[in-house]
Amino acid sequence: MEYTYTIIDSDATSNLQLQHHLEEYGEFVCTGLAKNSVSGLNAILKHLPDVVFVNLNEKANEYFQMVMELHQYMNTMPIFIGISKSKQYAYEAIKNNFFDYWLQPYNEFDIRKSILRLVKDAPKDTDSHTLCLKSYKDFQYLDTNEILYLQADNNATDIVMKDGNTISAFKTLKTFENRLPKNFIRVHQSYIINTNYVSRINYGKSICSLKNGNRQLPFSKTYKENIDGLKNILSKSTISTLN
Repeated sequence: MEYTYTIIDSDATSNLQLQHHLEEYGEFVCTGLAKNSVSGLNAILKHLPDVVFVNLNEKANEYFQMVMELHQYMNTMPIFIGISKSKQYAYEAIKNNFFDYWLQPYNEFDIRKSILRLVKDAPKDTDSHTLCLKSYKDFQYLDTNEILYLQADNNATDIVMKDGNTISAFKTLKTFENRLPKNFIRVHQSYIINTNYVSRINYGKSICSLKNGNRQLPFSKTYKENIDGLKNILSKSTISTLN
């Protein structure tokens, strides 16, 4: 589950401060930066971000006009959050259907409440088949259908692919738990598996076997409910030999 965002802000310091605050939320990825309404319009149409942060301190009317113009080109509008040093433009922001309005200097608590409300009110489709790994300015895209399992490695995560390659991500396993498609489940403190590759569930040994490479991964009592749910799903589409 990932949200892309674009920042429209002519103030470089303000721009960097906002990016710093958003780094706390791993699911928010910056895909565009702009300094005015013209480059902002182009950035939005080019990158199609989920969220747009607009600094309204300068030429606010131009930005509101930009939002109105976007309706000519887009069926689904991004979520807009206005930023300003005063409440001067708050009423116009509401009229233009802005999701929220942040006052500068930035307040960490207000940002956290707004981001959590955004995630709650506008959830992303978790059935996406592409996982983006971001490291500074490096973006790596993985087909989730090709992932066998994810394994915790201290504060990083090893992503084991069907072709045998292992890709390291500098995120905790918890970061991925609620952002992967529904066919991925947590089975252990150290493992998330792609249920499409499960070939056997052995309750006696607390082990899941995977189709590729005969890999066996442990599951723990903490996540037994997930295993039971998986067994029920798999049982519905199989021919059982049990009496």
